[in-house]
Amino acid sequence: MTAAENVCYTLINVPMDSEPPSEISLKNDLEKGDVKSKTEALKKVIIMILNGEKLPGLLMTIIRFVLPLQDHTIKKLLLVFWEIVPKTTPDGRLLHEMILVCDAYRKDLQHPNEFIRGSTLRFLCKLKEAELLEPLMPAIRACLEHRHSYVRRNAVLAIYTIYRNFEHLIPDAPELIHDFLVNEKDASCKRNAFMMLIHADQDRALDYLSTCIDQVQTFGDILQLVIVELIYKVCHANPSERARFIRCIYNLLQSSSPAVKYEAAGTLVTLSSAPTAIKAAAQCYIDLIIKESDNNVKLIVLDRLIELKEHPAHERVLQDLVMDILRVLSTPDLEVRKKTLQLALDLVSSRNVEELVIVLKKEVIKTNNVSEHEDTDKYRQLLVRTLHSCSVRFPDMAANVIPVLMEFLSDNNEAAAADVLEFVREAIQRFDNLRMLIVEKMLEVFHAIKSVKIYRGALWILGEYCSTKEDIQSVMTEIRRSLGEIPIVESEIKKEAGELKPEEEITVGPVQKLVTEMGTYATQSALSSSRPTKKEEDRPPLRGFLLDGDFFVAASLATTLTKIALRYVALVQEKKKQNSFVAEAMLLMATILHLGKSSLPKKPITDDDVDRISLCLKVLSECSPLMNDIFNKECRQSLSHMLSAKLEEEKLSQKKESEKRNVTVQPDDPISFMQLTAKNEMNCKEDQFQLSLLAAMGNTQRKEAADPLASKLNKVTQLTGFSDPVYAEAYVHVNQYDIVLDVLVVNQTSDTLQNCTLELATLGDLKLVEKPSPLTLAPHDFANIKANVKVASTENGIIFGNIVYDVSGAASDRNCVVLSDIHIDIMDYIQPATCTDAEFRQMWAEFEWENKVTVNTNMIDLNDYLQHILKSTNMKCLTPEKSSPPFSSRHILK
Repeated sequence: MTAAENVCYTLINVPMDSEPPSEISLKNDLEKGDVKSKTEALKKVIIMILNGEKLPGLLMTIIRFVLPLQDHTIKKLLLVFWEIVPKTTPDGRLLHEMILVCDAYRKDLQHPNEFIRGSTLRFLCKLKEAELLEPLMPAIRACLEHRHSYVRRNAVLAIYTIYRNFEHLIPDAPELIHDFLVNEKDASCKRNAFMMLIHADQDRALDYLSTCIDQVQTFGDILQLVIVELIYKVCHANPSERARFIRCIYNLLQSSSPAVKYEAAGTLVTLSSAPTAIKAAAQCYIDLIIKESDNNVKLIVLDRLIELKEHPAHERVLQDLVMDILRVLSTPDLEVRKKTLQLALDLVSSRNVEELVIVLKKEVIKTNNVSEHEDTDKYRQLLVRTLHSCSVRFPDMAANVIPVLMEFLSDNNEAAAADVLEFVREAIQRFDNLRMLIVEKMLEVFHAIKSVKIYRGALWILGEYCSTKEDIQSVMTEIRRSLGEIPIVESEIKKEAGELKPEEEITVGPVQKLVTEMGTYATQSALSSSRPTKKEEDRPPLRGFLLDGDFFVAASLATTLTKIALRYVALVQEKKKQNSFVAEAMLLMATILHLGKSSLPKKPITDDDVDRISLCLKVLSECSPLMNDIFNKECRQSLSHMLSAKLEEEKLSQKKESEKRNVTVQPDDPISFMQLTAKNEMNCKEDQFQLSLLAAMGNTQRKEAADPLASKLNKVTQLTGFSDPVYAEAYVHVNQYDIVLDVLVVNQTSDTLQNCTLELATLGDLKLVEKPSPLTLAPHDFANIKANVKVASTENGIIFGNIVYDVSGAASDRNCVVLSDIHIDIMDYIQPATCTDAEFRQMWAEFEWENKVTVNTNMIDLNDYLQHILKSTNMKCLTPEKSSPPFSSRHILK
């Protein structure tokens, strides 16, 4: 758009590396050149006019030598040329040459080629000169009866545009289009005609719809969409019309077009709150989610279902459709499954929880049978959490869920197994009647657990809740089985020596003699050193954890052994059995301490783990009542307090959520009268079609109207000074990860500025999507330039740049105005979200807080190294002329 008063509908990319041709050479090509030369010359003329050149001398040349040509490319270019060329004199009168052009338009409207007719009709929609359109009206009317639908539907658009802009040229347009609509058979023509009647004469549109309302389901989808929009608008403005059209909306729910079904379901929900209507709309949404292959469509429709659930009156209806909603779980996309499970969990009740649990159990078993994939593991985790929530809310279901879930304690995916373990821990504490079942299942899967973290949790549960003599003996048996032969150090050395006997090895290559810790010799071949040993493959799990150097599990084991030993002493009265059990527990702890102090593990035992195991040994040696209470009572009370606090927090959040849903009206609240209330103050008066269009365009006018402080003026950044030749300011609009800069550029000089270009660059993880196109600014003219920026990560960013331009008629170099920086704050595009404690800890651990730098130093003590850094830093501050020290205070030992 070259000037504020000139409207242009066409944008053409212009290469800036070539010099513009002279007017004389262009005139010569247009007069004497062949068709190809005339085509290229006409393109150059169009580009020059778009850049602000007037070229009045070429108008008559083009009319004489180019307009009569029948070449289709020339015809297309002429439509663009007639759109952008000035058609009036400076005083606003129509140029005399345009009479000849008008005659050419009339001939094109009667051309035998339907494409030329249709494209000319589309072009006439862009004309704003009534004098040019008036002689063409008979030809435009005649195009309504053309044999080809392309011409007819564009004729309808032309008539609608002319009627909207210049009603006096065709005052009978609504009646004409109504008659056309009655006799028309083509779906696209009927759609355009019906759309015109909606906006030009709604009563005629309703009359036509009334005559064919029973045949609506047989219409094409594009016409059905327009009918849905009309019904919504009519019932929105006049609620008494709902009964007249609601049957039509019900019929459109059975349309073959997904778009029509979606719009009809949304319209039905806004027009009626009856349970049958809500159920029909929800069922339609569910069918759309299942049948549509696009995951984005599934997520959008799921959001509509979630919106339905937010209404208290609709929630009861949706509860009956929980099993239908669970059919969406057949979708492989994880985000769709996550939303579906959350929606089903929100809708679950005592009437349908049993069916829900059966479906979820089947889904959990399915995940165990499919090939391992990252999304499969995450989906299994979601299912476990959903079953966990169901069991907490409906304790009767826990007995059915626990046996299935506990099979996944031995899963390779530690996250899913951790969720199962958390569920089991909470269930065994809350439900006393399930403790025997949980302990029994835990003992069954104990030996198959592969993750050390899950192993620690299982040890804690077994040590805390084994209350009978038989269970305690079973736990001790499983621990011995998992630990293998003891003493560990001696057995490992014997195994190593036994496996490496010369007669048992296939010696390949040179043989070397190795000295073991016992002082004996062992023979090892090249083959045996490159192949994993048998002892590593068949090693018991707990023994493997210890030999890998993970002695934190040993501290957990010591605590478990202490608990079950103290409990065994209290249950069994025979002194000999008491001493035997306690001695066995102390022997296991002692052999682990011995292993930790030896050189067999990959990592030595830590002092904290040594202190913990030693403390447990001392407790078992003394068996005091105080220690008995601490180990067997205080631990369980701590878990009980934690679960109680968690339950209270969940109840509080549910209470807040229910308070949000329940709209309370106080006795002294003012009464709202519909006739006296502004449209933007009433939810029922908001046009959903308009709101969805604004949301798609990223427009926030509703919010800004409600909150004056959040208006555009508060987001304007001044980029140049008021005294600069070019003044610029930008409005920064942030829409999630898209940043739109709407830059106002004002020419404050008396010269024409050509090739005025906004050049932008970014700092940080921001990316400029496209380079803004250059434009021409008339004296004291202004224009808006938009630039799109993508956000790549959650960091603050800076946008900087300048405006470069040429002064018309000046021979100087390009001028440049430097812009002020635009700071993009991270808080503008960060959205609030929630996560569990485990997810937060995982993300916290994965986030790289510091840039680690490898340091090579001979120093062993960390304190000495830090003192050296401080001393070097102080010397640098005192003697700035010296070179910088080799270390800095931000170095981290690695």
